[in-house]
Amino acid sequence: MTPWLFPALLLLLLPGFSAAQKDITGPNAVSGQERGSLTVQCRYTSKWKTSRKWWCRGAAWSSCKIQIQTDGSEKEQKKERLSIRDYQKELVFRVTLEDLRRDDADSYWCGFERLGTDPGLKVKVTVVPDLHEESLSSVRPSPTLAPSTTKTIKYQLVTTTSNSTQLETGTSAPTRSLLSNTYFLLLVFLKLPLLLSMLGIVLWVNRPQRGPAGLQNQPK
Repeated sequence: MTPWLFPALLLLLLPGFSAAQKDITGPNAVSGQERGSLTVQCRYTSKWKTSRKWWCRGAAWSSCKIQIQTDGSEKEQKKERLSIRDYQKELVFRVTLEDLRRDDADSYWCGFERLGTDPGLKVKVTVVPDLHEESLSSVRPSPTLAPSTTKTIKYQLVTTTSNSTQLETGTSAPTRSLLSNTYFLLLVFLKLPLLLSMLGIVLWVNRPQRGPAGLQNQPK
C-alpha cells in the first residue's frame, strides 16, 4: 500500500471531517464582552440550502449537545439568550448569543443536518470579563456596618434620648405644679389656726377692765 494512502483513508473515515472541510466553513474562534453579545457566521454549499442548521456545545463533536436549530427555512428561531437564522440566498446562517456570561466560554460546533453523519465546524468561544464591573465590585463596601450608618444610628439614639427628656420634662411640670399647690394648702391650714390663736391672745390681753361688782371702773 502506498505510504500516504492509509492516512488519507483515515481522514476520510473520520465523522464529518471531509464534509466539514468542503461543505461548511467559519471562524475557528470568536470572543465577546461579558454582558454583551456575539454572532457566529457559518457558510455552507448550495446543496445544503434547505437543510436544518444547528448549533451545539461540547468539546467533542460526537457528543456535543444541540442548543438551537433552524426548521429548514429562513425563519429566525429563538431560545432564551440564543437565536439562529438561515440566510439561504447568501448560503450562510448566523448564531447570536446575548447577555454573555463567563460560563458561556466553551467549545461549540456549527453544522447542518444530512443523511448519515452531520458535518460540523468547531468554534472556540471566549468571554472577556467586564473590567468595569470588576472595578465597581472591588470598591463596594463590605457587608459590615459602615461608619456613616453608625453615625446615623448614634444620631437617632441622641434624638430618641432628647425626645425622652422632653417627654419627661413635659410630664414633670404638672407634677411640680401639684406639689406647689399642696405645699401652699398645707401652709394655709397650718399657719391660719396659729394666726387666729395669736389674734385671740392679743384681743384677750387688750380687753377692757371691770370692777369687783362687775361694773366698769370709773375714772377718779
